[in-house]
Parts: sequence; C-alpha cells; structure tokens
Amino acid sequence: MSDIQESTEQFSLEESATVYVDEVQGSDKTGTGERENPYQTLVCALQSRGEVKILIKKSSDGDYNDVSGAALKKARKRVEDLAKKAKKAEEQKRLDAEKERQLLAEAKLIVLERDPSLPEATKGKDIKFIILRDGTGYLQCVLTGKLCHTYDALTLTLESTITVYGVISELPEGKTAPDNHELSANYWEVIHKAPGGADAFTNQLNAEADPSVLYEQRHLVIRGETASAVLKVRSQITKAFRDHFHDKGFTEAEMAFITFDDLLNTLEDLICDTIDRVLSHEPTRELVYQLNPGFKPPERPFMRLDYKDALQYLKEHDIKKEDGTFFEFGEDIPESPERTMTDQINRPIFLCRFPAEIKSFYMKRCEDDRRITESVDVLMPGVGEIVGGSMRISDLNELLEGYKREGIDPMPYYWYTDQRKYGTTEHGGFGLGVERFIAWMLNRDTVKECCLYPRFVGRCLP
Repeated sequence: MSDIQESTEQFSLEESATVYVDEVQGSDKTGTGERENPYQTLVCALQSRGEVKILIKKSSDGDYNDVSGAALKKARKRVEDLAKKAKKAEEQKRLDAEKERQLLAEAKLIVLERDPSLPEATKGKDIKFIILRDGTGYLQCVLTGKLCHTYDALTLTLESTITVYGVISELPEGKTAPDNHELSANYWEVIHKAPGGADAFTNQLNAEADPSVLYEQRHLVIRGETASAVLKVRSQITKAFRDHFHDKGFTEAEMAFITFDDLLNTLEDLICDTIDRVLSHEPTRELVYQLNPGFKPPERPFMRLDYKDALQYLKEHDIKKEDGTFFEFGEDIPESPERTMTDQINRPIFLCRFPAEIKSFYMKRCEDDRRITESVDVLMPGVGEIVGGSMRISDLNELLEGYKREGIDPMPYYWYTDQRKYGTTEHGGFGLGVERFIAWMLNRDTVKECCLYPRFVGRCLP
C-alpha cells in the first residue's frame, strides 16, 4: 500500500511541476498550464509560472514534447523585454497620475453657473469636442472656456450621460461634423458618469479584442456606430419582407397551384422587391451605402443554373474536392467550392434540380428525370446560400414511398400525409435566411454580426 501511495505522490509532484503549452488550442487568457487547460505561448508560461519544466504541442494532432533551447532562449528574452517595458510604463503611469491629481485638485475649484439670460457665447482658444448620441443619431458638441476646464470636463469618460444646453447651428463650408451641424454649449451637466480606469469602456472593447470577447460584451458592442447601423438596417429589412408578404397575400412561405418556374419567379420577386422597399426608405438607404458603398441591387432575371451544369462549371474552373478530385453527379457540393463558384460568377444564382439522394425526402422529383428534384438554393456572392426551397411531393403513394425509403415512421406525420389524402395539389415553398440576406446586403464578414445576440455551439451568453 505504501509503495502505491509513494508512486502516486511522485506522479502528482511531477505533474504539478510541469507546465503545458499548446500553440493551437491553448489560451493565454484562460489557460492555467495544466495538460487539460494549457497556455498558448511560451512567454505566458514563463511569465505565469517562472522557470519550470515546460512541454509544448505545436499541432492539433501532435503530442507534447520538450521545448527546444533556441525557442526557450527567445521566449526568455521576450519576457525580459516585456518586464522592462512594464516597469517603464508603470513609472510613467505614476508620473501621469500625479500630474492628473494636481490638475483635478485645481479643477475642483471651478464652479459653473448657468446664466438664465443665455448671452451669446464668445469663442476662446480653449475648446473641447464631444460627440453626443441619443439613439436617433449623432451630434457634435463644443465646450469652450471654463466649460472645458471643470472637474467633470477633465474626468469625463466614454459612455457617460450628460445634458447640454446651447445653440445648434449649421457648420460653415469647409468644416465637417455628423449631419453637418454643431451644438455650441453655454451650460452642461453630468447625469451619470461611466467608470474610468480599469473599468473604462475602452478597456472592455477595442479593435484588437478577440471575437469571443466581443460576443461576451455584445450588449456593449451594439452601442457602436457600425453595430447599431447593422441592426437598424435589419429592422427595416425585416419590415420590408413582412410588407412584401402582406401585399402579396401570403400568410407562412408555402404556395399551392404553382409550377417550379412559379416558385423561382416568386423568390426573385421577393428578393428584388424587398431590396427596393429597403432602399426607398432614405435613412436606411444611407446606412446601407455607409456600410457597403459598393452595393448594387441585383438585376433580373437571376442566373438559373442546374446542378449538373454547376458540376461542369466546377470542372472547367478547376474547383476540386479536398482530395484533389472533381465532383461527380450525386455528390453534395460543400459550402466552400459553392461560394467560390458564386463569387466568380458574381451575381445571384438559382442553383436548381439537385439529385434526390442529397435532398429531403419530401421534395418532388422532376418528371423528365426522376434522379433529380424540383429544388433550388438561392446563392449570393459573398455569403452563399440565403434561401432554400422546392416543390413538394403531391402524390400520396410517392410520399409514402419516401417515408419507407428514409426509414421514417409515417404515423407521427399523419397531418402531413392527410394533406395529400384530402385535396392534393402541386405546391412548393422555401426557407429564408434573414441574417445571410443582411450579411450579403451589408457586406458583413459573418452572419453573427447581423443579429442582436448570436447563438451558436458554445455560445449562449449574454
């Protein structure tokens, strides 16, 4: 028993004396150096744990190995440089803090009194500019003289709430400001001062912040000009879709007594009419071209490209599978090559008539070729698929065969089957990706920018 205990204790000591670095999956922010939670860099490991045994992994499929002498020497030099830099910055911070304390002590002696007669302001050499935001737009405010030397003025922080009294005037030619207007203040007061220092807004968010941090702080990100503009356009796009459906007599996106061509024409009309409605709203139009200056409404008719012809396009343009071979009939075209093709063609595409084996069992097969279905993906440059739709199987026996082929128990779907049993007709419908539509229209890098709080695997906060 004692030998086992001694062996276990020795193993624990060795483990605790070893620090792990994974350059691919580790994290310098949340890592603790254990094998299950490694750091990402040697520098962080040395800064956090000092001179200890370090094992490093350089690829996702590799294993931990000893650190080379050259890499360790380079990391040590970097740690020394960072320490010197930090010491110098700390000293400068101390000097700045002392200077700021002196300024603030003097500023506390300045007291503002609002003059009820509001005399015409005179311009002086002391001036401070503040950008105000109230949710409807932006306004540049100018503080002059004593107004910009008070304690509140010197300690004012981003995202603070203030009230400003003054005169709004149009800017003369040659000067610029939001909406070409400026507020010249003659009195102002702080309603709520946002925190500074370590809790300052700029310390919560900055341009270099990791995407995961930005998602965690999404409630603050959406205060920014770009994020708020995207959400304002989203609101108008959503309204335009609803107005289109209402005006066209739709209630969910399913249509009876139609053909496949009717379905494609309906989709084309939906997309183009929605864009026209959005751009006809002048404030939203300005935001669209602010976010995506090169946006051009698509021209009708959209390109109609059958699946088999898409395979030929991929072959002619040397777009291959990951294994280096070309796509064959019956294989699904993954997102990456599909987007490459769409971006090269650079116009909206109706990619039609996919093989039945790679589509849902309820999609109607083509009369002239039973291998393929009356199905469509609407592809847009920059984002790929934004709509998927098809004609649905209308024949009861064919639907029952579909259940059987896919190994689906038809009993829970009696309501779906009954729609073929009682008064069946040719019908079709589609699903719309609103965030993808917005990402395409506003040229966003990811659909995650196009909704209020993105939700995906591993992310359910805030």
